Amino acid sequence: MHNGDTIAAVSTPPGKGGVALIRCSGAEAFEIARRCFTSKSGKDIEEFPLRHAIYGHICNGAGEAIDDGILTLFPASSSYTGENVAEISCHGGVLVTRAVLQAVLEAGARPAAAGEFTRRAFLNGRLSLYEAEAIGDLLEAVNDNQMRLSSVSSRKRLREAVKAITDEMTHLVSSLYALIDFPDEDLSEMSEEEILASLQHILESLSRLASTYRTGRAISEGIETVICGRPNVGKSSLYNALCGEELAIVTSIAGTTRDLLSETVSAGRVTLRLTDTAGIRHTDQEIDEVEKIGIRRAEQALEQAELVLAVFDSSEPLTQEDLALIHNLKEKEKTVIAILNKADLPYGIDRTEIDALTPHVLSLSVQDDLSALHALIEELCIDRALSTGADAILFDARHFAAVTRATDYVRASYEAFCARLPADLAFQDIELAIGALEELDGRGVTNALVDHIFSRFCVGK
Repeated sequence: MHNGDTIAAVSTPPGKGGVALIRCSGAEAFEIARRCFTSKSGKDIEEFPLRHAIYGHICNGAGEAIDDGILTLFPASSSYTGENVAEISCHGGVLVTRAVLQAVLEAGARPAAAGEFTRRAFLNGRLSLYEAEAIGDLLEAVNDNQMRLSSVSSRKRLREAVKAITDEMTHLVSSLYALIDFPDEDLSEMSEEEILASLQHILESLSRLASTYRTGRAISEGIETVICGRPNVGKSSLYNALCGEELAIVTSIAGTTRDLLSETVSAGRVTLRLTDTAGIRHTDQEIDEVEKIGIRRAEQALEQAELVLAVFDSSEPLTQEDLALIHNLKEKEKTVIAILNKADLPYGIDRTEIDALTPHVLSLSVQDDLSALHALIEELCIDRALSTGADAILFDARHFAAVTRATDYVRASYEAFCARLPADLAFQDIELAIGALEELDGRGVTNALVDHIFSRFCVGK
């Protein structure tokens, strides 16, 4: 990519629709628009006011009209990217959209890479990096809580929380340098006791912000969750109930599920990256090779899981396969919710071994309301005191890593200051902590990281 080029892409979803939008950004955007768009009145497009909808004809390189549509010109000072932007709205047919984009490319633009419009907005100072990342997360949101977490107001609260901590550290550093440079002049605004109190307050603020990542990650990225158990205990029925549709085949025949089934679902405010697995039973039994492969894959999925929904048949005593699963889960030290399924049938299970495995046990029928399961998952995965609509919440691994590094640096400075090390040595780490937090909005990050972040965006955004 060359940031001086003028780029173009379709910015509406592919397929048939009422209207499609082709966006063009760069120094030559207005000239390119002039080459492929003629106003209905015959006036030159730059005779119209900027940000004014111009009705006219879209033409190809041979001057043939492709479609009629609307052109809007945005100057660099007020555009999304910080460059001149031309937006052409045409009819949303697949072929006509492709033809209009081709006309724009023939007029001098090049195809935009994934996320290149937002990347230019970042490079031109229109967005901070974590605001740009939040836009990418907003595009990927699959539920209301993810959408709220990635919203403009949520990004603003996070930015303000980080800025407040950074400002306090900057004030502390300036006061310390006054103390170092002029030790006899008493120019420092803070006594040693106030410096220690400030360091303690910064540590508490950073720790409080870092603690929100557990909630943010559970809502945004999601928790790797596996449903496991022996055959015919109701795993696939639970999977279907959590997904809200019949995605897995359910029969009374053991070994119906042969392969992993995966779906992203919501359980209350928590996003689950949910996997249904083949029933785990002894491979020395008379089962075919396909089911053996499914069992091996189930065991591999269990290794990677963060949350395990272990399903047992509450109408029957525990079998050797149930006990083997319990022993296996104890060794793995996973977070386990034991689900005693078929609660609508007469009770026949001894819970002793299950209670020794996990304190999180639910007796239910997966055909009924799963609100109790949703509530328990929320309790285990998120801080219910946090509101996605009102609190600053970390929800990105990069942000959490930066806050964690900043916390470690501040703690090192606090300990050094308490140990009476020279102030210039004790507080070098404070500057490193400021640098770590500045990475959140893009200062000090590498080009490779920027490339990686924007590669996750769709083309046209």
